[in-house]
This record gives sequence, C-alpha cells and structure tokens, in this order.
Amino acid sequence: MSGFRPLAVRVADITYVPTWAGWLYLAIVLDVWSRRVVGWAMATHMRAELVEAALAMALARRRPEGRVVHHSDQGSQYTSLAFGERCRESGIARSMGSVGDAYDNAMCESFFATLECELIWRRSLRTASEARREVFGFIEGFYNTRRLHSALGYESPADYERNHAA
Repeated sequence: MSGFRPLAVRVADITYVPTWAGWLYLAIVLDVWSRRVVGWAMATHMRAELVEAALAMALARRRPEGRVVHHSDQGSQYTSLAFGERCRESGIARSMGSVGDAYDNAMCESFFATLECELIWRRSLRTASEARREVFGFIEGFYNTRRLHSALGYESPADYERNHAA
C-alpha cells in the first residue's frame, strides 16, 4: 500500500512509590501493542523533567519508522511547554484524555496496579535508592521480560514482540 506508515501508540502516566523517606515518583511510557514499558524515569519530584526523561528513554530505546501517538492525562507535566516542544521536535502526536476520566488511560493504571500488588505492597521501602533498585528490577527484570499477560495470549511483552514482529 503506497504511503502507508504504521502507527505506534504509547500511553504515559505518573504514579508515586511510598518510602520511609518520602515519595518517589515514577513516570512510564508503555507501548500499547506489546504492553512493554519502553520508557520510564524516577525522581523525588513531579516536575515536567520527569516525563521528559521517560519520553527520552522511550525514544532512545525504540524509534518507530511510522507515526507515534503519545497519550496521557492532562497533568501539568504533560501540558507543559517543554514537553510539548520535545514531542514536536520528535514528530510525536500528543493525545490527552478528558479531565477526570481514568478509563482512557486504563492501560497505565493497570500497570500501576500490578506494580503496587506485586511489588510495593509486599515490601517496605526505606529509601529512594532502595525503591529505585526495586522498581528497576520489577520493570526490566520481571514485567517486560517474564510477566505473562492474558491480553498477549499469556506471553511476556518481550516474548510477544519477538514472536509477533512484522
């Protein structure tokens, strides 16, 4: 088909990880097709740099040849001028959900619920450094590579990508 360019859809959001020393904030970028967390960043603040860092990781790890749509809520980090400029520079189309609608970003919310149930509620994290190590291990060592997803025919995101790449 002449002129056809594939579409990559990514969803993004921020959550918090409680530690004895205070909150650690986690921003993720999740690939809708494979459910893989392709970008993430952690910080002790929720400024726009946090979501910019997660986007930068997603772009460094995989830069689709076709169009990219980045969907998020309307949080100030995602509506910031700096984040908008970064998306424009990268050729990414932004999409934002309606105010107060948790369902349009349900895939991120599902990931965060999994993170909470399978990591955060099972551990007492003392410091931001400890939380960073644990979250890193969960995302890169378990969720992306070994956790099975019913939506993917009970394959991990990494296996799904490997087995279903076009």
